[in-house]
Amino acid sequence: MNHNHRRVLHSLFAHPIPSNLHLIEVEAVLRELGAEVGHTGHGRFSATLGNQRVTLHGGNNDLSRDEVVQVRKALEAVGIEPARDYPI
Repeated sequence: MNHNHRRVLHSLFAHPIPSNLHLIEVEAVLRELGAEVGHTGHGRFSATLGNQRVTLHGGNNDLSRDEVVQVRKALEAVGIEPARDYPI
């Protein structure tokens, strides 16, 4: 995982919840972590990592805080801990 991906991964777990994460950056991190990603109808993006699935609004927009929390919870559920697994 390159430095930029690690930075985005750590940002997903930052407090307060960031509001400037781009979907494209998060998609790249999820791919790097082994998620199966795809685009569903109506401009939505979905990723499946382990037994967790997240569906986010498509486009080049920033993720909402709710979407960041959704991704964070999915990553936590599959046991990913950025500080332990991917230190900067």
